[in-house]
Formats: sequence, C-alpha cells, structure tokens
Amino acid sequence: MQDAKVIARIRRKFRALQPEMDERMRRQWAASEARELGWGGVSLVAAATGMSRPTITVGRRELELPPKQRATEAIRIRRPGGGRRPLSQADPGLLSALESLIEPTTRGDPESPLRWTCKSTRRLADELTRQDHPVSPGTVAALLHEAGYSLQANRKTREGGSHPDRNAQFEHINANVLRFLRRGEPAISVDTKKKELVGDFKNGGREWRPQGDPEKVRVHDFLIKTLGKAIPYGVYDMLNNQGWVNVGIDHDTAQFAVHSIRRWWSQMGHRRFPRASKLLITADGGGSNGSRCRLWKVALQELADELGLKLLICHFPPGTSKWNKIEHRLFSFITQNWRGRPLTSHQAIVNLIASTTTTTGLTVKAALDTNHYDTQIKVSDEQLARLRLKRHEFHGEWNYTISPRGTEV
Repeated sequence: MQDAKVIARIRRKFRALQPEMDERMRRQWAASEARELGWGGVSLVAAATGMSRPTITVGRRELELPPKQRATEAIRIRRPGGGRRPLSQADPGLLSALESLIEPTTRGDPESPLRWTCKSTRRLADELTRQDHPVSPGTVAALLHEAGYSLQANRKTREGGSHPDRNAQFEHINANVLRFLRRGEPAISVDTKKKELVGDFKNGGREWRPQGDPEKVRVHDFLIKTLGKAIPYGVYDMLNNQGWVNVGIDHDTAQFAVHSIRRWWSQMGHRRFPRASKLLITADGGGSNGSRCRLWKVALQELADELGLKLLICHFPPGTSKWNKIEHRLFSFITQNWRGRPLTSHQAIVNLIASTTTTTGLTVKAALDTNHYDTQIKVSDEQLARLRLKRHEFHGEWNYTISPRGTEV
C-alpha cells in the first residue's frame, strides 16, 4: 500500500515535468528521485514513469560525475525520433498474432496451438517465435500491458439458473424467522460444514510462531485410515447467537443431521426454550438435509415424536446455500479460529470449534459423535405416507410442518 502511494506521487510529478524535460533531464530527474527513495527506488520510479531500469541507472551514473565534468562532457542526446523502433512497428503483424493467441475464442478452436496450455508469457513468446515473430517473454508482457491486458483470477459471479420464486422464498423464510424470534420461540439454521481430514495436514491461513519455525505438515493430503475424517454438522440458534457442532466420524446422512439437532436440543436448546412447542429449522435444499431426501423427513418425524415439538422446516432454494445464516454466523468464525492449525485429532477439532468466540457474543459447544450411520437405508412410499407431514400452501416441497404423532396437526 505504501509503495502504491509512492508510485502515484512520482507519476503525478513526472507527468507535470515531462513536457519541459529532454531525454537527459528525464533520466537524471528519475535517477534523483530513485536516489532519494533509497533501496528499491529504481524499481518504484521505473513503475511510475515507464522508464527502463537501465535508463535510470545511466542517469545515476551521470549524477555521480563531478559538476564541472557533467557540465562540459558531451553526453549524447538522441534527436527526436531517434533510437530503435518498437517491435510493434518493426513487425506490424506482431500485435495481431499475439491477440489471436490470447483471444478467448481460441479456447474452442481445435487448431489453436495454446488451447490446452497455460498462456504464460514464455509460452506465448515461444509460439510467436515459431510463427516468425521473434520476441522475448518480457516484451510479450509489455505488449500485453499496453494492449490493456492484465493477469486476473477467476471470479465467482454466475449462480446458474435461479428459480423464479427464489426471492419470494427468501421473504417467506425471513417472515417465519422474524415471527419465531418475536415470540421468543426457537429458530435454528443447520448445515454440514466442509469435511476435514484428520492428521498433520496443511490448513489454510497463518498463525504466529517463532521466526523460521513453521509447523511441519504432510506434502500430500491422503486420508490416514487410522485417523479418518471429521464431519462437522452445525446448529445455529438465531435468537441467542449460540452454536452447536456435532463432529461425526462416519457418514453425512440424514440420520446424522437429525441426530445433530437432537443433541443440540438435549445439550442447549431445551434449557433456552423450556416452554417451546414449536421449532423452526432453516436448511439448504440439498445434502443430508435436502428437501427431496425422504430419510430426512422420516428422521424428523422420529425427532418430533421424541421431543413433542412441532417442526416447521423451510429450505433455501437450489444454489443459494451461502444465504444460510449458519454459513456466516458460525462456520466462518470456526474457520478463522483454526486457520493455520493442523487438525491433528478429533479431539483437537472439537476443542478448536468449542473455543470459537466473537466480539458480538457468539458461543459454541461441540462434541464428538462416534455413531455409525448406514448409507443404504431406503424409505418406501408406505413409510412416507405415515408421516404427519403437512405441506404449506407456498411451495410445499420447500416448506412443510411435521407434527408429533398423537397430537393434533
């Protein structure tokens, strides 16, 4: 950031003085600025003015001459228009050949020589040379910058096709959540966090350690069978800003998801809401708690029967999981808390999750779930028909209520 400010300042000065200076004055002025900046000054001045480093270096040597010698020694100044012609002028076909190589349409051109390769300046220079346009990688980079190109990463902006009632479903979810929160009734956001390999694997981020002593981790991320993996399933209490994470070791199934909710109610929920008769659950549209998952609904019916609670479920539309509250109210802070820390054991994962806090008062509890969950369970039409499930008028496939058996719907 400091270098950017310096470059901007020098660029403003250079643009103001450039019309009044000849070639020798320009290089000597640039050399003077570089000398004032100290180490790295030549690079900064070159970036600000567009002058080459060798030119600025020549200017520094001239400034080091004694004043009399500098005044009397004939230092050549090229006449206007002198010097070697740019390659783009000496080789008129160079720019068009370069642009044809980097044009996005070449990705679908089976004849394009760079269709399946990384378009680095070295590869571009090699291909241009092969096409009788000899050029260096550095010149390719300069030509690309002059043509308005820059190195850019992919950006996630396309969400794919969205459902026409997507916003209406958001409003429906929001209205239900607000209604529950106003009444002091439990409303939770649930989801499965990214599965994690257990062991001395690299974990993104950095933490403070003695200089030159980074944590040693494995080069390759292959599953260690004796340690396995961790499957964190989270429950976020939107009223009390509290989180519960059930860390599984087996499979992310609907039964695992519902058991995570059951453990949250047992460990935290029933103490916070001792008089509750309803529970609102907001969940993604896919995965173990997906709107089309039959086993999810069967497991919820068992939970409703066990707890005596009427469960109101609202699913987010397809492709909108990032709007789920738990993603940015709980999971993001867990990721920040364990950044740069290898997840060496299940207990370490539980401890790191449980120690997650925020300045806004978030508290989190976590526990290990050592149960094994069958991935081959099939739910028949008859089982589904026995559920006390009532679909809502608005998108009943996304919004429905499951009532305990033995009570009125």
